[in-house]
Amino acid sequence: MKKFVLFLFVLVFAAHAGVYAQDTVKQDTVKPEGYKFTDIKRLPATSVKDQFRAGTCWSWSTASFLESEMMRQGKDSVNLSAIYFVKHAYSDKADKYVRLHGVLNFAVGGASSDVINMAKKYGIVPLEVFEGLNYGEPNHVFGEIDAVLKAYVQAVVENRNKRLSTAWKKGFDAILDVYLGEEPEKFEYKGKEYTPRTFADEVVGLNMDDYVNLTSFTHHPFYTEFALEVEDNWSWDKAYNIPLNELMRVMESAIDNGYTFVWGADVSEKGFATKDAGVAVVPSTDTREMTGAEIAKWEKLPKEQQTLDAFKLAPAPEKKITQEMRQEEFDRYLTTDDHGMHVIGKAMDQNGTPYFIVKNSWNKYNRFGGYFYVSYPYMALKTMDILVHKSAIPKDIRKKLGI
Repeated sequence: MKKFVLFLFVLVFAAHAGVYAQDTVKQDTVKPEGYKFTDIKRLPATSVKDQFRAGTCWSWSTASFLESEMMRQGKDSVNLSAIYFVKHAYSDKADKYVRLHGVLNFAVGGASSDVINMAKKYGIVPLEVFEGLNYGEPNHVFGEIDAVLKAYVQAVVENRNKRLSTAWKKGFDAILDVYLGEEPEKFEYKGKEYTPRTFADEVVGLNMDDYVNLTSFTHHPFYTEFALEVEDNWSWDKAYNIPLNELMRVMESAIDNGYTFVWGADVSEKGFATKDAGVAVVPSTDTREMTGAEIAKWEKLPKEQQTLDAFKLAPAPEKKITQEMRQEEFDRYLTTDDHGMHVIGKAMDQNGTPYFIVKNSWNKYNRFGGYFYVSYPYMALKTMDILVHKSAIPKDIRKKLGI
């Protein structure tokens, strides 16, 4: 009898142990739910485009912005040619590079203000008129183009004839024509003939003087303009400098009032996980920076998930960003000028945390069809500058800037 009772005890204990082990396994293998977003406001935008293997994000994002600006003003939706702006910017950049004897960054990269400048000088054309694919590729691949153009201007600057020829610029522009296509002097759009200038004036109909750049750094006085010291700002265009809290206010107010904006930012961060998680965040595992509720949620995660990778699987606590942190990241080359994108809305995750909705130019590469969500801390820390319609800036801030 004792042996039977002992057997039953062992059997019951083993059964309970088995259930406990199964529960433990289940707990350990439960995957976090991931980010779930609810749109608060999503403004009109054209289809997602693909810059492919070309450093032309600045042009695609700003072209997308102008397309949304047209729709905001009640105009028909039009896909604009980003490569048209790229071609003219490359030509103007070559002039400046040679005049400065090569002491200037010469590459395909640029800034949102380049599109505004090119539109003012050379007009605008629709994408269907100028795709810029004149070199036997189905998608944009600029490796050869960039190398050829750089070698050309370097040879000009070396100036082995001891003086410049009168032919060098014609030769440079001829290379652009061969690779990207010749300038469309006249073209037909929806049954009517236009030039790039008349298309810009009559169809696009935007006043390029209405658009301004804003940034936020302390190495220049606030409420003044300065040329942001990044390599791609080859034209030395200026941005208005405002405190970080006001820059964040401008971005949020713009979306709330129906204005999109171009976002120049650093995307080299670990928290820029737009392919897998579809987010850009500044995760923190420092419990001193968390609220009580955040700490409780964080501590419930398995230990192996309490790392910087956890944000890819579920909303995680983020760092509290200050003006000083932002400046230090810029001063130490930790924030760099990497990528231009188009911000078209706001959303929140399942915890009620707000994000900006961003349209990228990498085709439909992720689960959100080429869009992703940027947290406010990431926006505050890693924004280089934005381009926005001046009417989107709150009146009190415009007054401080004299706009």
